[in-house]
Amino acid sequence: MHIRLLSKFFGLFAVVVSAALPAMALDAPKGPVVLTVSAPVLDHPNVGATAQFDLQMLEALAGRSAKVRTPWTSGEVEFSGPYLRSVLEAAGARGAKLRITALNDYYADVPMEDVAQLDTILATRLHGKTMSVREKGPLFLIYPFDLDPNLYNEKYFSRSVWQIVKIEVTD
Repeated sequence: MHIRLLSKFFGLFAVVVSAALPAMALDAPKGPVVLTVSAPVLDHPNVGATAQFDLQMLEALAGRSAKVRTPWTSGEVEFSGPYLRSVLEAAGARGAKLRITALNDYYADVPMEDVAQLDTILATRLHGKTMSVREKGPLFLIYPFDLDPNLYNEKYFSRSVWQIVKIEVTD
C-alpha cells in the first residue's frame, strides 16, 4: 500500500515539476524553413547544430508591428514580426555580434547591443501579408525608426538586411 502511494506521489511530483520548468527544446519546423540560426553557444538546436524556424514558429514569438518610413519603401508602411531578441532567445543563441545573411549572400554584421537595446524586428509581414522575395521577404530586419528618429541614418540602413535566410552569432 505504501509503495503504491509513494509511486503516485512521485508520479504527481514529476508532472508538477515538468510543468513548472520552461520548455527547453525548440520544436522542429513543420513548414518550409525560412531562417537558420547558428552560434558557438546554441542551447536549443532543433536540426543538427542549428536552430531552424518556419514562418509559423517565428510568428509565435513575442514581437510587434511598426509603422515606419524606410529608404526602400514608398511612404509609411507597416511591418510586423518577432523581436530579433525573441528569435535568438528561442534558439538559445549567445555571442557578441551577428552576421545576418540574405538570399544573395549579402550580409551585414550587427552588434548584439542592437538586439538588446533596440526593438529590432525580424519582419515577416508587410501590411499584414507575408512578404515574397520580390517584396524583400521572407524576412527583413527592421530597426525601430518609428520609436527613435535618430536611428534613421546610414549606419542602421546598412544593417537593415532583407531577404534574410541565415543568422550566425559569433564571439
